[in-house]
Amino acid sequence: MRARECEAVLFDLDGVLTRTAAVHERAWSRLFTDVIATVGDAVRPYSIDDYFAYVDGKLRADGVQAVLASRGIDLPLGHPDDDPTAQTIHGLGNRKNDMFLTELERHGVEAFDGAAEVLDWLEQQGIPKAVVSSSHNADSVLRAVGLRHRVDLVVDGLMAMSQGLAGKPAPDTYLYAAEQLSAFPGRTVVVEDANSGVEAGRRGGFWVVGIDRGAGHDTLTRHGADVVIDQLDELFAVDRGLSRS
Repeated sequence: MRARECEAVLFDLDGVLTRTAAVHERAWSRLFTDVIATVGDAVRPYSIDDYFAYVDGKLRADGVQAVLASRGIDLPLGHPDDDPTAQTIHGLGNRKNDMFLTELERHGVEAFDGAAEVLDWLEQQGIPKAVVSSSHNADSVLRAVGLRHRVDLVVDGLMAMSQGLAGKPAPDTYLYAAEQLSAFPGRTVVVEDANSGVEAGRRGGFWVVGIDRGAGHDTLTRHGADVVIDQLDELFAVDRGLSRS
């Protein structure tokens, strides 16, 4: 899609604009390694492949359920306010969030190269921008890396919960963001690194740009990406007068 045809650009956050996907992955690994250890040696250990297959881009509770189901582990859903020590889906999700915040405090977070430049260029073109993330911490992460003022709207896990929106791979959060920006999905770009997010964009009728942060070009294409890039500065490269020769 060329910039002149574009009514809005909707970005995922972790792994697209900010280098937080690795922080999330470390927290998930700690959580599931501990949980699976309590079940026994017969259960397949958690690996980074599980992160991309079951967790990346999804709401926390959905990710917990998907990994546990892949191991035949059944826990009660519980309540979103469950204590992190609770042996429920939401309890484990809240425990993971505590681990994520601890990792974030210890190691900090950075924006990917080109993130600020792309957002500023879109602003100059008058193209609205939103972040659509499953994270409950999207706003604070954006502020920490100095990008919050560069986006017009943040639709995160908390907003999805308050609005009753299904998480990715359902298209609901992206469709909601497009509606808030008065943008038609077929003329709106979704930028995603996660299989679930790419699928959400495809199901919503968006133009989907996959960015390969580890999922793989073929996998992102198979899940519905119209084009796959490796770096943010490839986005609208022709319109921005850039060359990657």
